[in-house]
Amino acid sequence: MNAPHSNALHVYTASAAHRQLPYTVRLEWGLDGARTVTSGVDLAVVVDVLSFSTCVSVALDRGAQVFPYPWKDPSAEDFAAHVHAELAGPRNGGGLSLSPASLRAADSLKRVVLPSPNGSALCHLLAGEVPLVAAVCLRNAAATADWVAANLPEDAVIAVVAAGERWPDGTLRPAVEDQIGAGAFIAGLVAAGKGGYEAGDGRHGYSPEAVAAAAVFEAAEPRLREMLHGCSSGRELAGSGYAGDIDIAAELDDSDAVAILVDGAFSSSPAHS
Repeated sequence: MNAPHSNALHVYTASAAHRQLPYTVRLEWGLDGARTVTSGVDLAVVVDVLSFSTCVSVALDRGAQVFPYPWKDPSAEDFAAHVHAELAGPRNGGGLSLSPASLRAADSLKRVVLPSPNGSALCHLLAGEVPLVAAVCLRNAAATADWVAANLPEDAVIAVVAAGERWPDGTLRPAVEDQIGAGAFIAGLVAAGKGGYEAGDGRHGYSPEAVAAAAVFEAAEPRLREMLHGCSSGRELAGSGYAGDIDIAAELDDSDAVAILVDGAFSSSPAHS
């Protein structure tokens, strides 16, 4: 467990209707969404497919630990030195970066501080506010769902947070790749036998937002790689020379490494532990 339940994050002006309180599986977007739907949850699942969550998955496959940290925080270098880890830099800087390909190609990979403006910042913030935080991408969606089924109570409350991207003015840009990734995890929960969606089932069901994300994944799955390459975020990455990162992100269920945040770092947990 990372922290006891805390109400500090949840002093927020959203109405009770937006908190999805009747449901045990919830979904919202970005920081404001996380603040809204994580009240009383047992697990927060952060989905940032292009590319933080995919980077975490690739690093854990190599036996490394990943420390999430806020984006461009001037204290990042000091923090990396404190935890005896290498600090990932910008994609165009060479070496380790927020590029899954850079982590896969590294000669040695043990402990990495990996800042990002969306997924990493969310994980760092939520670590002190909810009992458990997981990083999910398409590579580990099914494994993480299996871990939930094997390790959490049947009535555990789960908040799925699609990280999204940013418009130039800093506001949230919903990103379809994160909706697809969130839906893959939610579909995995259904397959693993966690409850089911019934309109009148109250806390034992999936919120309509969660059900919709699962439907988006099911629609995208037959042409997943094409969808990731064709979406706005994928086109942006490919245009910057990082099409290979999109291919790695599309490796559906290729990893059994479940990314659970413990003592400030993601380390690999087997799907059944």
